[in-house]
Amino acid sequence: MSRKNRVPLGDRVATAAERALAAQHFVNATDILIGIGWLDSGAVERWQRGQIDCLEEVVQTNPPRILEAMQLFQSWATARGLIASPTAYVDRTPQRRELRFSRSEDPKIEASYRTHWISPELSEAKRERLVEKASRGPELVVIQPLNTEWTCHRCSGTGNLLMMEPAGPACLRCVGLDDLEFLPAGDALLTRRVKANSARYAVVVRFSRTRRRYERQGLLVEPRALADAR
Repeated sequence: MSRKNRVPLGDRVATAAERALAAQHFVNATDILIGIGWLDSGAVERWQRGQIDCLEEVVQTNPPRILEAMQLFQSWATARGLIASPTAYVDRTPQRRELRFSRSEDPKIEASYRTHWISPELSEAKRERLVEKASRGPELVVIQPLNTEWTCHRCSGTGNLLMMEPAGPACLRCVGLDDLEFLPAGDALLTRRVKANSARYAVVVRFSRTRRRYERQGLLVEPRALADAR
């Protein structure tokens, strides 16, 4: 695309923001960066698993350009009368470590990344549910590996399930999830009941070579919750 025909960054930010807001009734910085094509959703997942130090490392442009987009986004949200909601971001590990967005770790920049902008058209009750859902943090993800000869980077053990950490795969015993029981996918009602009553749970996924993506296989849940639901 020639410079003359290039869509201004402000218009690209506004379009990405409008789409996210229409789909989920709120919008955040990650939605914008993905929407304008600077950030890959797969990179976000690796960041959430703690495999990337900060999100800006995988944004496909330079820091001044990122800052410009974030300023345009905040101006758009303010002009639309959206409601700012500071949100905690933690990783997809049992330790629930706080995620870092910026290279600089500047508190103001971090705060701008962590702010969700919520539609004022929602009722107060619906806004509270959105805030509560965002505060839970991402679901823990456990992988059913295709390669059965992997070894845990902590204890050199193995197993049929693993969790990815920055240093490599870790077994369930080392990450503290070996007491959970596997509930296969298939019974949606049972899954909802068990998930609602299990204080700790993790989603089990397996990579599909044909579809080139990870697909859910079931949940790891507390045995008590599973027994009660059955």
